[in-house]
Amino acid sequence: MAVKIRLARHGAKKRPYYRIVVADSESPRDGRFIEIVGTYNPVAEPAQIELKDSRVKHWMDKGALPTHTVRTILKNQGFFAEAPQEA
Repeated sequence: MAVKIRLARHGAKKRPYYRIVVADSESPRDGRFIEIVGTYNPVAEPAQIELKDSRVKHWMDKGALPTHTVRTILKNQGFFAEAPQEA
């Protein structure tokens, strides 16, 4: 079973609101999921992002892969720490 961290769309027409969920890769976009690990509201200025950092890390350590969009959101939130460069 391949597990992904991805967005599940909620909200009204033309007013999207996303949950960041951990789900089996074969499940439908808005269907069955394992756990909600955050939310993303792109309509707000600036966009509102809430993450459960410990749970995201937990699932990534177990092999869950974030989708391209979720990876971008995580990078913008500073989730992926830069590796210290050696002199």
